Amino acid sequence: MAREGRSKRILIIDNDEAVLDVLSEILTYEGYQVTGLLETPDILKEINQHEPDILIIDYILDGINGGEMCHQVKFNEATCKLPVVLMSAHSRVIRSLGDYHCDVFISKPFDLKEMTDSISSLTRSDTFLERT
Repeated sequence: MAREGRSKRILIIDNDEAVLDVLSEILTYEGYQVTGLLETPDILKEINQHEPDILIIDYILDGINGGEMCHQVKFNEATCKLPVVLMSAHSRVIRSLGDYHCDVFISKPFDLKEMTDSISSLTRSDTFLERT
């Protein structure tokens, strides 16, 4: 999906508009192309449409939870190598349920440096390189 000479694309799914705004602003400043969605009934369709290099999903969403969304991505042959960051304000509960095979789990409220460092690391990882 990634192409030489373009900014990395990030797709964020979070039903909190303030979180979307903050992440979009910070990650755009860091040089990423960011698309934020408050919800999506079909994550695989959104991935196909936006062609992200990284997916950031909040666990608590309307309808399907972010963990199940992450599971759909990680167990689909076409998207399984897409790095996924799963976020939640309920980290103890989420960790007790499993990580849904996400690449990174970040607790809310998150530290912006932790978030940007995690994303930077994912764009340099072997997983990312295999997808390019």
